[in-house]
Amino acid sequence: MYYDINKDTAEKTAELLLQINAIKLNPRNPFTWASGWKSPIYCDNRLILSFPAIRNYVRDEFSKNIEKQFGKPDVIAGVATGAIGIGMLVAESLGLPFVYVRPEPKKHGRQNQVEGFLQKGQNVVIVEDLISTGNSSLLAVEALRTAGANVKGMAAIFTYGFDVAQDNFENAKVDLFTLSNYQNLLNLALTKKYITEEEEQTLREWNSSPSTWSVEV
Repeated sequence: MYYDINKDTAEKTAELLLQINAIKLNPRNPFTWASGWKSPIYCDNRLILSFPAIRNYVRDEFSKNIEKQFGKPDVIAGVATGAIGIGMLVAESLGLPFVYVRPEPKKHGRQNQVEGFLQKGQNVVIVEDLISTGNSSLLAVEALRTAGANVKGMAAIFTYGFDVAQDNFENAKVDLFTLSNYQNLLNLALTKKYITEEEEQTLREWNSSPSTWSVEV
């Protein structure tokens, strides 16, 4: 299930991401994702690590809400590569061990997919930077479960809020908490005049059908 987001936290997180250009909105000249989708928004939350005050805010919000939503776990796991840095900060803040999960096992050596010390039966909360369809994030869940971990849930900085993502998380029986989401982002961006009402409409149309959207819509 998706946990409700605190409105103040969601709006502040969205504004901070816009301020540092971690989220870029460009409805007139859309980006192309690796999937081939055309998108009027691009999100690179790794930029957070370059701004100490913002990364500390994200760390503290994660630390507070992970305990609130999931209880204090035994281990924090970051999803490679985008969530390794922030995941380590959260683990340090909570005084917990940290591991990270590769997209696939290494081709050599011990062929690990989960890097770090993890014991079977330990409770793990996964930290992720961004949720789109949820497919790559849920590969990390699968890897941790295969390694014997009890995955309590996932905490992410931002989600696009696609229906397919919600379906994927429900089917995988994984609870998800995010600091902010697409709806809060658009509300904040319009209020603060990052976008016009016409651009907001374009952004909403994209979000309802991202795989088929085009700038001519």
